[in-house]
Amino acid sequence: MGGEWAPAGNGGTFAVNNPATGESLGTVPDMTAADARQAIAAAEAAFPEWSAMPARKRSQLLRKWFDLIQQHADDLAALLTGEQGKPHAEAKGEVLGGAAYVEWFAEEAKRIEGDVLSPQTSSQREVILKQPVGVVGAITPWNFPSSMITRKVSPALAAGCPVVIKPAEDTPLSALALAELAHRAGIPAGVVNVVTASHGADVGKELSTNPTVRKLSFTGSTAVGKLLMSQASDTVKKVSLELGGNAPFLVFDDADLDGAVKAATMMKFINTGQTCICVNRLMVHENVYDAFMERFTAAVDYLNVGNGAEKGVTTGPLINDKGLEKVESLVSDAVAKGAKAVRGGKRHDLGGTFYEPTVLTDVKPEMACFGNEIFGPVAPVYKFSSEDEAVRLANDTPYGLAAYFFTKDAGRMWRVGEALEYGMVACNTARFVHEAMPFGGFKESGIGREGSKYGIEEYLETKFLCMGGL
Repeated sequence: MGGEWAPAGNGGTFAVNNPATGESLGTVPDMTAADARQAIAAAEAAFPEWSAMPARKRSQLLRKWFDLIQQHADDLAALLTGEQGKPHAEAKGEVLGGAAYVEWFAEEAKRIEGDVLSPQTSSQREVILKQPVGVVGAITPWNFPSSMITRKVSPALAAGCPVVIKPAEDTPLSALALAELAHRAGIPAGVVNVVTASHGADVGKELSTNPTVRKLSFTGSTAVGKLLMSQASDTVKKVSLELGGNAPFLVFDDADLDGAVKAATMMKFINTGQTCICVNRLMVHENVYDAFMERFTAAVDYLNVGNGAEKGVTTGPLINDKGLEKVESLVSDAVAKGAKAVRGGKRHDLGGTFYEPTVLTDVKPEMACFGNEIFGPVAPVYKFSSEDEAVRLANDTPYGLAAYFFTKDAGRMWRVGEALEYGMVACNTARFVHEAMPFGGFKESGIGREGSKYGIEEYLETKFLCMGGL
């Protein structure tokens, strides 16, 4: 806070544990709403200098931060794997992908532009200014503890806004490491602040209700997002919400099955299924269902479950006991209602929070896994018979974040791509996330966009200035 390492005001701490081994990685301050108010005050004090700094200078400092993240990518990845559990290769990919947002918005800092309107009379001039919104509160999740910070913080800093970050209680170390590198890059004291807390509701409420905070950015569950949005309404804050997903993956009868299997396996089991854009519902046309399932289950058999720090591991543990219990409950519900676990279906022999990569068949929409975000290594597979049925089932959810489909029919690419009610749709690929694309969803999956040229607009206010008497 304010450029200094600070304890919690009440002296409290909490342990950060490795989900793969159960070992403690250390302790961090267990901060409260009072500590959050201090961090907000530090950000408010830094705002005048930071917002007045020339865009080119802010850009240079962000670029230095980017360089330091890249230089320390291996260490940051090891830290991330330790506290979150994902395989080291995935962790390093996240760190470098997160750094790309810093580089992108370092450039966007120099491209914040307004407009000059045509004069309405000869005696006045009218201009449109873009100005930083003010202090930003950023609440980030445990599943991407590095890139979710850079994706929120770098556009805020580029726009001229200082930030107060509240990282998830399971993964605070990546946030602290990034803040330390921002400090080393020369970003002024108070511009980047981190408030760690074991039970974040009080800190989250402070960020969402404190009138000094003019913008709140949150990634997490839809239920918590709704609560924060409600709390933020009392002070009419700008909000960006990246919330839950229920991603369908449609395989049509003319699809490249090898490509579809590879993409489905990757986007179902990446990060042990713990991402908001993970495949949640596999829907396969009846004409290719058997052929797809034979190849898909074979691909699942090659997944290697273990400690993400070990070489060759593809699938790590679930983040905590709560996540494990949720996955177990969804699988039990599906099996009780007639689904079959043709692969996996139970806790892994490794113990802890490890769960077997699981494939469920004979799945029906009335099962809980159809309407709920699974957030685990469980692939429910449905069978459909027509394009209209597939689209209807895919859209039968309050969520609308990401969707995937495979087809070789160019007409269907357009029809289905436009018909799917999702903010991000990928056809014949599962790789689409990068810093230049607008990340966000429809319906109850959120508000606003992160990344891309649109991302910085979330941290700017548009001001009309009229000058008369000229």
